[in-house]
Amino acid sequence: MKKTKIGLALGGGAARGLAHIGVLKALKKNNIPVDMIAGTSIGALVGACFAKDGEINTLEEIILNIDWKQLALLLDPNLAILKKGFIHGEKIKELLCSVIGDIEFKDLKIPLRVIATDVITGKEVVINSGSVAEAVRASISIPVIFTPVKFENKFLVDGGIVNPVPVDVVKNMGAEFVIACNVIPEPQKRGRIISETIDSRNYTKNKPLTKLNNKIDKLIQANKDKIETIREFSSILKNKIYKGQQIDPNTPNIIDVLIHSFYIMEYRIAVLELKKADIIINPKVNEISTLEFHKGTKAISEGYKSVEDVLPKIKKLIS
Repeated sequence: MKKTKIGLALGGGAARGLAHIGVLKALKKNNIPVDMIAGTSIGALVGACFAKDGEINTLEEIILNIDWKQLALLLDPNLAILKKGFIHGEKIKELLCSVIGDIEFKDLKIPLRVIATDVITGKEVVINSGSVAEAVRASISIPVIFTPVKFENKFLVDGGIVNPVPVDVVKNMGAEFVIACNVIPEPQKRGRIISETIDSRNYTKNKPLTKLNNKIDKLIQANKDKIETIREFSSILKNKIYKGQQIDPNTPNIIDVLIHSFYIMEYRIAVLELKKADIIINPKVNEISTLEFHKGTKAISEGYKSVEDVLPKIKKLIS
């Protein structure tokens, strides 16, 4: 019998996208082959790690043991009032290379496509050659928080703006059966915007993780003065704006609203794209907010369970 080519479309959704790790674990455990992957934003990162050698355990270990308390200092959206976005430069690519590896698309075990957006023309850009880490860096570059990535003669940002769950891309790769994983919840079912405080944890001290956490520490130290300056400025600005005004103290700030609006837009596009998939997986990650990457255990668990719910249907359709 001719083998059905199975494609996997992994959508964007920031911290909620860690559920993709659980999805891949469940598919692998149940011997559901993945012949090709298309990923947007966090889906591109997870997809790249799996496409490298067909395993996801290394990424899971990193996610569950990285020092998110430190990294959160760099991901704070309130610091994004700098001129061109707070997080930028080759340092981010270095962190991604530590996670994915310094490899090119041609070196991947499983074919991969990474989705980004040309911020000037608004067109979708499908990357399938060159540095994988650089492609992922472009795909995860949420506007304002990250600076656009120069790619050939284009400036690229988050692929979710134009294609949050790239079902059509994986079909164009030759997939005959498409499994789409969507982690963007309906706006009315979404949890809070603001992240919770990250608790201190004991982190695994193996060499790769120690090296990665050391890089994060160095990046923090290199930007320490900048972080403190922007925080002080933000606090002064907030006090001036709210002084003498009847404003609820729980009112989301402008950056929180911007990110929330971004995902509302993505959800509307995703609904249309998901109709083209054969199987839709929707992990229950509504209560994980945009930057709560420290909740990886819950996200991965929900991803795994979401596959178990549709597993009989997958096996029936591909048999």
